[in-house]
Amino acid sequence: MSKESSSNSNRLAGVNALILSSLADGAKHGYALTQDIEQFASVRVSAGTLYEALARLEKLGLIEPAESIDRRRPYRLTAEGAAALSDYLAEQARLVAEGQRRLKSGWNPA
Repeated sequence: MSKESSSNSNRLAGVNALILSSLADGAKHGYALTQDIEQFASVRVSAGTLYEALARLEKLGLIEPAESIDRRRPYRLTAEGAAALSDYLAEQARLVAEGQRRLKSGWNPA
C-alpha cells in the first residue's frame, strides 16, 4: 500500500467511513444520517461529531450539499468520495481476511 493510499485510509476511519457508507445509498440530512448509521452499524454519532465530520468531508471534496426542499441541509457522496470509500472498504476487507487467516493458522490459547 502506498503512503498516499494509507493516508487516505486513515482519513476515512471511524465516523468518516460510516458517513460515506450511509451516503452511498442516497443523500441524507444530519438527523437521517445519525439514524441510518445507528441502524446499520449500531453506532450512535453525536451531533457535534457528525457536523465536524461533515465539514471535514466536504472540505476534502468527498461529499457535497444536495438540493434541499426544506430547511434541512442534505449531503450526497461525490464521485471522489465514492472512490475513496471503495478503496477504504477494499483495504478493510483485505485486513479482515488476513486477520482471519492468521487466527485459523496460528492462534493458540495458552
